[in-house]
Amino acid sequence: MDHNHRRRRLYNTHVKLLAFDLLSLSQTPSHSSSDPISFSRKGALLSRAETVGTVTSRDLKPSKFLKFTIDDGTGCVGCVLWLNHLDSPYFARRSPPDVRLIAEAANRFASEIRLGVVARVRGRITSYRGTVQITVSDVVVERDPNAETLHCLECMNLARNCYDASGL
Repeated sequence: MDHNHRRRRLYNTHVKLLAFDLLSLSQTPSHSSSDPISFSRKGALLSRAETVGTVTSRDLKPSKFLKFTIDDGTGCVGCVLWLNHLDSPYFARRSPPDVRLIAEAANRFASEIRLGVVARVRGRITSYRGTVQITVSDVVVERDPNAETLHCLECMNLARNCYDASGL
């Protein structure tokens, strides 16, 4: 396996990370305008992440976005869920029924995010004003009281046996 392949093998995978890992990712400016920043962890390039924690802040701008913070006990990760799909030029080239489904799902996710709930968040790793955040693609409110602990244990196991075992 060549060095470049090892660096990119996790790139399009939702990597399970704790907040302190997410917030300590290295940010590197890219040469591409479509992806202005790339993120890496110990040399491995990452683009997507999954985290679990308690919602500790919530700022809703109807038909625009929902910003919220997830706290997993190791740190707080900012998250943004876009709610402007029906007006966004980014989605103009997609079929209207698909865009409506995406918009409905985003609005449903936004209604479920309340202060104090434990949520599993998945999305793209992005940066806003120099701080790592997750641009949300989906959210699940966890009903299992052990979900956060299980996620923490999975993160440590994956870091030890998968992410850090890349030979980098």
